[in-house]
Amino acid sequence: MKTVIQRLLNLLAFLLTVGRPVSADEIRHTVAGYGQDSDETFRRMFERDKDLLRSLGIPLSMAATDHWEVEFGYVVPPEDYRLDDPGLADDELAALGLAAHAVRVGSTAPGPGALFKLGGSPAQVAGEPLAANLGADADVIADMFGAVQEHRLVTFEYRDKKRRLEPYGLVHRRGHWYVLGPARGETDVRAYRLDRATKVTVGADVEAFERPAGFKAATALSDAPWDAGSDDVQATVIFDAEGAWWAERQLTSAAVVTRLGSEGSIEVTLPVANRDAFIGWLIGFDDHAEVTGPPELRAQVLARVRGEA
Repeated sequence: MKTVIQRLLNLLAFLLTVGRPVSADEIRHTVAGYGQDSDETFRRMFERDKDLLRSLGIPLSMAATDHWEVEFGYVVPPEDYRLDDPGLADDELAALGLAAHAVRVGSTAPGPGALFKLGGSPAQVAGEPLAANLGADADVIADMFGAVQEHRLVTFEYRDKKRRLEPYGLVHRRGHWYVLGPARGETDVRAYRLDRATKVTVGADVEAFERPAGFKAATALSDAPWDAGSDDVQATVIFDAEGAWWAERQLTSAAVVTRLGSEGSIEVTLPVANRDAFIGWLIGFDDHAEVTGPPELRAQVLARVRGEA
């Protein structure tokens, strides 16, 4: 949720401006967002926030709060955090300005503030973004980020079905944001594209689920585009000799490959979680690939080829 980002910014601002090491207890009662009745809840929340700040490269460290070194507190040394003036030339600033306007997260347009801090923006680019859109609305990303950090359940509609998810992680892949996790009461981890999720609601309860130790969203989401989704299809495809070599270089370990005679063709059986992505990939093989099952998937492929879908 947005409150997570706001709390992290409040914590960072406090540590940068207080001018001395501060204890966890002082942070709890001073920084907005930490007003927790339970000591254990605060401890878990603060531990996650510290890890997140450090993972972002913020030099959070501990130092003595007095000359006798009896008690230690947290501090972010301004000299270690401050960004030195990079001394960018006008053409370099112009390139940064162009890059900033070429990328957008959802409907959020880039602001000039960061460029001003780097030495000013000699030229402004107006209009719509020129290239990449990183997908999903910024508010939805913030809500999901908060749910992941605070272990809150999320509910949303996806492909006309209501989902109740334990969000284990977020990852950006192939121009889209994905949230990964199992449905409540299940164990299989699935991936959902955030820009296809509607009516997103984050639960009120913190620590509503436990994420498995060592889980990493970046490695849990396969590089195969058809693996990210909520479909559950077992596809069978025959690739002729001309297309087989290229198909095998793109298949994941979940695919089962059977050699068909000596001419070089293969039959592949593989799980498909995203039909659209799978069909888009398959069409690239032109007439060197044929879906033989299941019938509904074959019909979808033929409809796409004929321009009927």
